[in-house]
Amino acid sequence: MGFDRAIKIAPSILSADFANFGAEIQAVEAQGADWIHVDVMDGHFVPNLTFGPPLCKAIRRHIKTVMDVHLMISPVDPYIEAFADAGADILTAHLEAGPHIHRTLQAIRGAGCKAGLALNPGTGLSDVEHLLDMVDLICVMTVNPGFGGQKFIHSQIEKVRRLRAMIGDRPIHIEIDGGIDPTTAPLMAAAGADVLVAGSAVFKGGSVDQPAPYGDNIRAIRAAAQAAQA
Repeated sequence: MGFDRAIKIAPSILSADFANFGAEIQAVEAQGADWIHVDVMDGHFVPNLTFGPPLCKAIRRHIKTVMDVHLMISPVDPYIEAFADAGADILTAHLEAGPHIHRTLQAIRGAGCKAGLALNPGTGLSDVEHLLDMVDLICVMTVNPGFGGQKFIHSQIEKVRRLRAMIGDRPIHIEIDGGIDPTTAPLMAAAGADVLVAGSAVFKGGSVDQPAPYGDNIRAIRAAAQAAQA
């Protein structure tokens, strides 16, 4: 998994057909998805309950690109090994999920995964500075985590701009999760983001049997973002 700042679209399977994950993943990858984003929620750290390591392990064989696992759970550390064993390429933990995020990031890398750090909309950047050499990705939440389909929070644009300056030339991806569509994607790309998570904006209008809309949606988001990045 080499590093570059080209725009990457990461469809969130939270918006896919739960009864048909394997086929849905193959369909969005065939239609141009760069990564597959898996939203793990525990009903405790966030008000929803989704997937665990067994589901990640089951879908891993269908993923040819990058398995990007976003842990919206607390505590994180007891589950790192299980998600790593399930085949996660990237494991992202929330800054807010526990008191020892440095240790958590160490453990993620120690388990053989790329380490991601996620920030809720209300979280500032002051604590990120001392973690930059521990992370491969920083995920800025542009909605409050817990549910798909929420409205984009515009105050996060300036946060991303400041984060991009803070990162400098370090090989760290800036990922945006929440409310991404062809309207909001260019705002984040212009601010410095390169990985765009999109759920409903990718999966709307399509299905496993009719996957062409997935490709249309991915191309529309990518084109809008690339135009702003240039």
